[in-house]
Amino acid sequence: MPPMNSHPQRIALHNEIHARPPESLSAPLAITHMVMVCDAAGRERSRAHVSELLRNHHLALPDPQSTHLRVDMGPFRLRWELHTEFVTYTFMRPLQAGADYAPHSVAEPPRAMAIVPQDWLAGVPGENLVNLHLWVLSADEVDGTALVKKMLREDSLVAAKVAATQAQVHTDFAIHADGASRMLLLVNPDGGHAAGSADAADAGDAAHTSDALLSPRRLGRLVQQLLEIETYRMCALLGLPAARGASGDLTHAERELAQLAEAIRSANRNEEPQLLDRLTRLAGQVESQYAATHSRFSASAAYFELVDQRIADIEESRLDGMQTIGEFMERRLTPARNTCEWADRRQNALSQRVSRVSSLLRTRVEIEQQQTSQTLLGDLSHRQGLQLKLQSTVEGLSVAAITYYIVGLVSYVAKAAQPLGWPISPEGSAALAIPLVAGLVWWSLRRLHNKLMGAKRDGNQVA
Repeated sequence: MPPMNSHPQRIALHNEIHARPPESLSAPLAITHMVMVCDAAGRERSRAHVSELLRNHHLALPDPQSTHLRVDMGPFRLRWELHTEFVTYTFMRPLQAGADYAPHSVAEPPRAMAIVPQDWLAGVPGENLVNLHLWVLSADEVDGTALVKKMLREDSLVAAKVAATQAQVHTDFAIHADGASRMLLLVNPDGGHAAGSADAADAGDAAHTSDALLSPRRLGRLVQQLLEIETYRMCALLGLPAARGASGDLTHAERELAQLAEAIRSANRNEEPQLLDRLTRLAGQVESQYAATHSRFSASAAYFELVDQRIADIEESRLDGMQTIGEFMERRLTPARNTCEWADRRQNALSQRVSRVSSLLRTRVEIEQQQTSQTLLGDLSHRQGLQLKLQSTVEGLSVAAITYYIVGLVSYVAKAAQPLGWPISPEGSAALAIPLVAGLVWWSLRRLHNKLMGAKRDGNQVA
């Protein structure tokens, strides 16, 4: 290709489709999966903490921008993933029948966490949300029924055939004495093993359903889906405490809004500023709570959808007399989901109601302000009318006064003109000039008045 400018995010966006791929796994296997909730600083400390473990084992350090890592530590494999609000650590330990556990024994197989450096494990940043032990065992090497009864609680036991009946998963969704939950995945005989070549099994992964065997790659996807079900289930439930906490505040705000609405209905003009202040404070409280919890409720809704998707991906079918994971989630998770959704809807509805009541009160105040303005304009118009009448009266006096001064000037002019031959006496000249001067003064004032009033009417029409 000829040289061209590439988008700065082109490589990162292209490689996103390959982010966090499942690993090829083979039974028997012990897995410990941990989810640590962290803020932004905690997630950076997590990267440094993983780098410390790799440095202690003389392994290459992760890229400063990497968000996931898979590395072989020798006795175990580590899978580290950096998510938006949590970090996951998955430790995988291959097992050997006879060496790590006795075939067909009811003793609990070893845990993957047991061989992880305990001092490093104790310093993992964040708050632990999920701690799950998952064992992947071949069904022909263990007494599945006895092992399930030994390791899991029968009163909350959930089990199903998965991966098109090629494996069975058993769990009780309970936290045991060691602080971790447990899951047992029993793979059909030869399932999870590469009977001939592992490469050949992976190459034929698309046709694994016809072989009635789980290829290593398909088993890896199944394990990842089971781990994600537990991860996203717990992350989705983070919205439940927020929903319960918001319930009391929403009830108080709804009661306050009802009281304000009733007070607005019967309030007089003097009480409206106080009511508007109370309503503004309530609106601020509601919007503050909405901003604090909306992102949590939105995240929970997304996590609930991911749980549903992962349950569909594992292709469950019923084991006789047992409740499937999907049925268990439907019964036990639906109330929590409905609580989060209801709290979110209540917040939206309350915010809209506060907005409507605020608009109603502001409209009422604006109407009263307009009425007050109309009254003021009426009073002003009345005063202008009085001023016009007074001005008309003053105009008459002005005509007389101006006429008096002009006639006085005429008298002085006539007195000065007598020596030059002016035949009329000054008094006579003044008397003769009075009607003419008064008429001219009155005509001039009326013309000026009409001109000013005409300009005012033209200005009002343009406005």
